[in-house]
Amino acid sequence: MLDWTDILYGAALSAALAAIVTAVVANERRGLLALMAAIGALVGPFLWNSILRGTHANEFFTDAPWKAFPVSWQDTGSGVFALALAALLFGFGPLAFDPARRALAFAVVTGLAAFVVDVYLY
Repeated sequence: MLDWTDILYGAALSAALAAIVTAVVANERRGLLALMAAIGALVGPFLWNSILRGTHANEFFTDAPWKAFPVSWQDTGSGVFALALAALLFGFGPLAFDPARRALAFAVVTGLAAFVVDVYLY
């Protein structure tokens, strides 16, 4: 079970990675898109891990037996929550009038950043 310090640490790392990757990938509106990615990758995993903590869902923290990719349901949930929140932020925010695939692409980058951080960094 993660304590609150670990939840905040992981969410902050996810936000930093998502912002950096988004800033590198984005050509225009770089700062605003990086901010949206950071918010999605901060709030999404924070909410997911708060739910797991609040419900005492210890079984979600069991890693897969592969040493190179020790993924768990908890890791996956962080990525999914970040993806969903980022899709809403991008789609109703700075990319509201862009093609949907552009908003989705940035949301996927955000979700993957949160997922990778969760699997490998905490």
